[in-house]
Amino acid sequence: MGSGQVTDWQGKNVTVAGLGVSGVPAAKVLHGLGANVTVVNDGDDTRAREQAAELRALGVTVRLGDGATLPEGAELIVTAPGWKPDKPLFTAAREAGVPVWGDVELAWRLRGPDAAPWLCVTGTNGKTTTTQMLASILKAAGLRTAAVGNIGVSLLDAVLGEERYDVLAVELSSYQLHWAPSLRAHSAAVLNLAPDHLDWHGSMEAYAKDKGRVYEGNRVACVYNVADKATEDLVREADVEEGCRAIGFTLGAPAPSQLGVVDGILVDRAFVADRQKNAQELAEVSDVNPPAPHNIANALAAAALARAFGVPPKAVRDGLRAFTPDAHRIALVADLDGVAYVDDSKATNTHAAEASLAAYESIVWIAGGLAKGATFDELVAKSAKRLRGVVLIGADRALIHEALTRHAPEVPVVDLDRTDTGAMLAAVQEARRLAVEGDTVLLAPACASMDMFVNYNQRGDAFAQAVGELGT
Repeated sequence: MGSGQVTDWQGKNVTVAGLGVSGVPAAKVLHGLGANVTVVNDGDDTRAREQAAELRALGVTVRLGDGATLPEGAELIVTAPGWKPDKPLFTAAREAGVPVWGDVELAWRLRGPDAAPWLCVTGTNGKTTTTQMLASILKAAGLRTAAVGNIGVSLLDAVLGEERYDVLAVELSSYQLHWAPSLRAHSAAVLNLAPDHLDWHGSMEAYAKDKGRVYEGNRVACVYNVADKATEDLVREADVEEGCRAIGFTLGAPAPSQLGVVDGILVDRAFVADRQKNAQELAEVSDVNPPAPHNIANALAAAALARAFGVPPKAVRDGLRAFTPDAHRIALVADLDGVAYVDDSKATNTHAAEASLAAYESIVWIAGGLAKGATFDELVAKSAKRLRGVVLIGADRALIHEALTRHAPEVPVVDLDRTDTGAMLAAVQEARRLAVEGDTVLLAPACASMDMFVNYNQRGDAFAQAVGELGT
């Protein structure tokens, strides 16, 4: 089953591991190609039964409540990205010599001979924003494209659908990369690396290795973050095609083969003639929405990938101007009595919260939720000088409180011991009491939301609603 080749699937025994957003489409596609498909799923709830009924009606075999046993005669497993590598099903597959692919690998293998090249984005934080910025820039250049992968259009749909693309902007998670051994991008970026999903990968080394897979076989550019040495190390370790270049992005003045910022201008010293002497203006910092430091870094990474694909400078500027970030990503909700209220509910880990806090000078910080094993000492120590006050909510708020006691003992802290639906309004009211004119009240929880909310979207909506009630 060579990379990029459409295989004869007729009669092949394929096991799809997991229902859900990737499993059901994969099962349908493989069944349509003539494979004998068996879906295995750990759960046996109402949703799973509905999905199973839909697949069984097509002639797909579905086994609910048993995702551990390798079906007899299986020749390939296609897994949902979230299934952990140490699951018994995969151990059994290894022992039987059965390959395991993710849905990204399946999409990569099913591409036709004239398939659009992939520009890939991964990293701990900023993936979605950067991928969407990249798609906006590519569209501004008149290219047929879509933001796909971990967001937007499914990769299987993009590869097998009616629409023809010139190039794809592909967001990839570490899970997806783990199960995509033959993926070879035109160019790729690792935005940053910070501890995350270590319960899944087993160690920081394994997590970084899976992120680094995105560089394997790159043809034109491996884009890395100058401020995050680990990303450059991954480029050094990658086996790339002859002539592929390492391209850095930095918030400072760029060296040759880098993109950076000079006097409020995003500039390119990588994809220009005589890069020792020349730099190409791409856009102004004010063209980036919002112009917070970490978001400017996202814009530079997107610009680097677009430039690697040959996009002209004007399209970079126009694409960044046209881009609107998704909700709950460092979004200004309101300005009341000279105090800005900013929703960054998407900052669900310490690395994202650190970037958010670095964007403002004087902050009343609303934080807390589910820590997912995180520690907060480094975050608090780096951000202490910016904190006017802190309001803590959620199940693991004590961990943040302890870090504040150690590293910012002079900063006033309000510890809200409640998880009811009115807790966010109370948090916003306390933050307003602590804030003075010129401050930013920032929801950047550094934690997951599921202790109090369905997801980070609902948490951000609750914040915006609470701020709205302040203004009435």
